[in-house]
Amino acid sequence: MALHQHHHHDPINQGISSAPHDPETGDDHASIVGPPLQSDEAKVLKSLIYPDDTYTSEGTYWADHPFGKQLAFNAKVDRAEAAEELRSTAYMIKEDALSPVAWYFKNAVLPGAGLGLEGYVLFSIGNITPLFAAVWPSCWKEYTACTKTWIDAISYLEISGIIVGQIIVGFLGDGIGRRWGLIQDAIVMFIGLLMLVASWGTSLNGWVICYAWALFFYGIGVGGEYPMTATAAMENATGSGKVSTKEDRLHRGRKVTMAFLMQGWGQFFNQSLLIVLLLIFHHGSGNPPYSAVAAQWIFRVSFAIPALGTLWLVYYRYYKMPLASKTLKAVKKKARVTGYDVQSLNLTCKHFGGRLIATAGAWFANDVFFYGNKLFQSQFIAVISPGNKSVMTGWLWNLVNVGVSLCGYYLASFLIDNKFIGRKRLQQLGFLMDFVLFVVPGWHYSYYTTKAHIGAFQTMYFLSSFFNQFGPNSTTFLVAAEVYPTPVRATAHGVSAAAGKLGALTAAVVFTYIDIVEKFHFVPWFGLAGMIVTFIFLPDTTGLDLKEQERRFEYIRAGREHEYHGIAVHPHHLSVWERFRGAGKSYNPELDYKDKVNDIREEWTNRHVEKVASDDLVIFDDEYPPEIHDYFVRTSSVPVVKKKNSPLGSGADSDETSNEKNEKNEEANS
Repeated sequence: MALHQHHHHDPINQGISSAPHDPETGDDHASIVGPPLQSDEAKVLKSLIYPDDTYTSEGTYWADHPFGKQLAFNAKVDRAEAAEELRSTAYMIKEDALSPVAWYFKNAVLPGAGLGLEGYVLFSIGNITPLFAAVWPSCWKEYTACTKTWIDAISYLEISGIIVGQIIVGFLGDGIGRRWGLIQDAIVMFIGLLMLVASWGTSLNGWVICYAWALFFYGIGVGGEYPMTATAAMENATGSGKVSTKEDRLHRGRKVTMAFLMQGWGQFFNQSLLIVLLLIFHHGSGNPPYSAVAAQWIFRVSFAIPALGTLWLVYYRYYKMPLASKTLKAVKKKARVTGYDVQSLNLTCKHFGGRLIATAGAWFANDVFFYGNKLFQSQFIAVISPGNKSVMTGWLWNLVNVGVSLCGYYLASFLIDNKFIGRKRLQQLGFLMDFVLFVVPGWHYSYYTTKAHIGAFQTMYFLSSFFNQFGPNSTTFLVAAEVYPTPVRATAHGVSAAAGKLGALTAAVVFTYIDIVEKFHFVPWFGLAGMIVTFIFLPDTTGLDLKEQERRFEYIRAGREHEYHGIAVHPHHLSVWERFRGAGKSYNPELDYKDKVNDIREEWTNRHVEKVASDDLVIFDDEYPPEIHDYFVRTSSVPVVKKKNSPLGSGADSDETSNEKNEKNEEANS
């Protein structure tokens, strides 16, 4: 190797901060010319291929160690990251005491705003039904003014609209992009809220029909929120560049679940607002009898308020989220695909069919539980307050339950990226606890619903809410996007979420034909089924670099599945079903290192050739660290061109490549 000294020149990118050298000053630098030493390659590529939060200093993947060393390594990484986050938080508070609030608003509230609004509205339907039944018993209880078919259809149409939205918008999100999927969701929800606020009829039954179809339309927008919010939050955490980030590896799950838990805050604010509105429009009292005028004001105002928030969401997503589809566009460009990627869908069904069983099956089981949780409340209220007819009592207990659920959401967000706990164990634990918490009161129903033991019954009610949010309700939303490749991520998430709503629909239909004790006997088996499906078919992607999963899919797409040797086929990150089918046999760290070097060089070279062939000045982007650019420039035969008549300056006075200049300089020196 030789040390080559560059000559002084006029700066060609004045005012531009371009990697890897920042704004040029005209003062050149020395660089190495010729093939690098082997130690030079290892030094340059080590930090990129072996990040220290995932690999030991010897280059060993954390999951390749014995269990004890895994715990020690991950605990060390977690402590260092926690200390760094605490220092960052302290610095933020020192600079501006409210900056952590702004950070949370940006990273949790805004990404989850759509889910917060849909949680507010959807759970409002169940919350406000007791008020309707108290004001219009002839319609909601006796079915003389309204037909029972249309009263039941309210729930059925609401869930059906959500299923339609989840499937259709999932496909659209992969076909036309995440941004337009997010925008159309907000528009549909806004129109649906206007329909709910304005719903009317010449009779009570006519109003119920209008109300039911408005919910169906609103549900389409709600359904689309599931795949769009999950994929957008995940891809925002992962980034669209070629290099993975620590944020993706250590906090991807937290970032997605922080957006999802806004659904819980939507429930909380809805229930709180309904309580306040009842006091306002019912003369400061929550006790019956309730007037029809008060009920009309309460339900219309409660839907008008989120309509304003949804209108703002339309504005925000249209004007403030221009890069929501960046990752999808980059993947499609590389695969040379426009529109919907049918090939990727076929390959996903072929290679990841077991994962679809896991995400769809677990979500189906979870939503039966989620719907069944409400069984507890009406029973213990009847025991605690016999003869009680006040809707306020149920609303206050529900507010407590939502608070407990929020604790489950936040604890899940806190632990979901811990490699010892992770997504899979968290989901299994939640299913197991829900199974137990329904089996116990179900087989001793008479015992626990007596006044002497109703406290234990209440405790199981709150614990079932906690473990449902702490476990499967949070994890199903995350893994349904995480375990699939980018081109079909929204589709797979939408199909999985639709299966979940089929679980809710199943519960809604079955519950109309069985009594309360039979309901407690029916529900718990879905917890056991969910736990088994999770164990067999769900891979544990906790700590897995999603760039590696995308890299594996590129090999699959190219018909070279067995040539992939990376950590995406490490047995730790594969399901029992995938290991049984032999998916992990090709894992080989030594071969993978060589493949990664070749893949990175090929990717860099292709990008570089594109820039050389373009009419623009060649300026490196930030997809790779500066030292990687420098390394490949030194070791590549690809010409580095500086164009004539650059719009950024007059310094590009030659079309000579840097390689040609190097040769001339070497001749002159000799």
